Amino acid sequence: MTVSRALRLTVVGVRTHVSYMSRSPLEITFAVLVPLVYATLAVYLFRAADDPDGLLTAAVGAGLMGIWSSVLFGSGGAVQNQRWLGTLETLVSSPTPLFLVLLPITLATAVIGTYAMGATLVWGAVLFDVPLDFAHPLLFLVAVPVCVLSLGMMGLLLAATFVLLRNANALANPLDAPVWLLSGLLVPVTVLPDWTSPVSWALPTTWGSRAVHAAASGRASVDEVLTPMAVALALGAVYALVAVLVLGRVERRARAAATLSLA
Repeated sequence: MTVSRALRLTVVGVRTHVSYMSRSPLEITFAVLVPLVYATLAVYLFRAADDPDGLLTAAVGAGLMGIWSSVLFGSGGAVQNQRWLGTLETLVSSPTPLFLVLLPITLATAVIGTYAMGATLVWGAVLFDVPLDFAHPLLFLVAVPVCVLSLGMMGLLLAATFVLLRNANALANPLDAPVWLLSGLLVPVTVLPDWTSPVSWALPTTWGSRAVHAAASGRASVDEVLTPMAVALALGAVYALVAVLVLGRVERRARAAATLSLA
């Protein structure tokens, strides 16, 4: 498959899945309400510090948590929906590589999740007077898509296991809070135990969120934004490569165990 055809397939797939999810009452309710709950809780937790930068950090972190939840449950739900509709076997057996079938799904969930960032910022500014004084506004607009892409690559790797599991929520549910804690989406990873540091460094979401928070913080330099962005992109590429390798093995195992369709 040529690069141009793969790009076209990805763009069309993202557009199709975004349209599909934007018409799902469950997806809309989840995307609208969860980020606002996150934002409310985060602002109240950080308000005790009496630090304007802390309130902005809380709003940005809540937005990132909303994006991660959308990617995690959206990726698993999309694969599960294909299984319920009876189309998963057709997608797996099609000439298109399974990687290019799942990539638009994970990217679409990340695109839907970007609403969480805007919603939490507006919610915090209107109801809680959170000052939206970004240190690097332009870099913030670049760092958010980079973080979304890194989240999508993690979702792509997780989607490889979602193909194998008949109940993807069994894996998605316990991964929500641990990943956003280890990634420093809301609180710095420095407050976590030392043994968690290697795990945090290996997650592209850690570096993506660090870039976003640095762009929003009033004390960060330009290098403190660009360096985490570069690391997030590099780790995202590694996760995508691992996902391609894992998908081949997972697909063969799912075929052998006959677990693609519902019992």
